[in-house]
Amino acid sequence: MQRLRLKADGRIVELLDGRETPLVPDMPDSAPLLKATAVPAVRDLRLRAKLTQAEFATRLGVPLETIRNWEQGKRSPRGPARALLTVIAHEPDMVFAALARRE
Repeated sequence: MQRLRLKADGRIVELLDGRETPLVPDMPDSAPLLKATAVPAVRDLRLRAKLTQAEFATRLGVPLETIRNWEQGKRSPRGPARALLTVIAHEPDMVFAALARRE
């Protein structure tokens, strides 16, 4: 039986003897496609808001490491976080004002 794992960056790896082996060889042309579909771009949102990673993490109520992982492409925002970031992309002031009220 073949064991596969989907990585946060979109790669699929096979687990062999406890090690991850790429199922499909790296394709340099696929990297821009993955980045283009990785919406929203967390770093761009944070820079538009003129916030440090620590400030952005505090406002969103997530650990600083989460913001770092998203920005470095180690992880991708999912579920509610992805939805919140999408709203921030369109109405950052409204979102940050609403989030500030919960404190």
